[in-house]
Amino acid sequence: MTARQARGRAEAAPALVLAAHGARSGHWESVMESLAARVRRARPGRRVELGFLEISEPPLAGVLAEVPGPVVVVPLLLAGGYHVHIDLPAVVARTRPDAVVAGQLGPHPLLTSVLARRLAAAGLRSCDTVVLGAAGSSDPAALEDVRAAARLLSVRLSRPVTAAYASAGAPGLEEALRRAREGLAPRIAVASYLLAPGHFHDRLIDAGADLVSAPIGADENVAALVWTRYDEALERPAAVRAAAHRALRVVS
Repeated sequence: MTARQARGRAEAAPALVLAAHGARSGHWESVMESLAARVRRARPGRRVELGFLEISEPPLAGVLAEVPGPVVVVPLLLAGGYHVHIDLPAVVARTRPDAVVAGQLGPHPLLTSVLARRLAAAGLRSCDTVVLGAAGSSDPAALEDVRAAARLLSVRLSRPVTAAYASAGAPGLEEALRRAREGLAPRIAVASYLLAPGHFHDRLIDAGADLVSAPIGADENVAALVWTRYDEALERPAAVRAAAHRALRVVS
């Protein structure tokens, strides 16, 4: 394929819109922007935009309204729940009903690899008890997504890993740590199942574990996973993709 053909293919591909939650933290927002930049570098020439469901700027609705042609929306969310199943579809339905919405990021082995690396960097030992600390949700399906991520990490680390939640969901983080203290392991490590620092990571740090890993962050594995979810969305049945093609004809 020539360089011109490659550019043409990139220009014809649907735009990627990253849908993040939003937070009252400049550091959190900078991680999302860094992740978006890494996603762009992974496939040069592709249009990649970042929008937020609430709090942060720019709002997702405005980003979707301004992007011409076919669009694939990839949620920058680690588990299902209200934002994946209710909030995001409502924004898309109001502003870009032709858009294709991909699945959330987790659970996935690419995330497992990052979690393992973050734990190693924090000083994980072979004898440590590991708890996977997530934000939590009132949606049982979202909690199961986190438990599935814990199972993947358990296989990777060759030891049990308990999923626990900083807000909604059982077991709560403090309860999980209390139960772990009753065991024989000398230390407890919390793997941060969070994309960026902020309120929930502070909760993980304050819970009293012996070590807490850094959030997943703007890692190359996450960028690769974003494009995996993008590609999966485009591989759905032709009836789903047809909406994007119709939008392209209207714009052109």
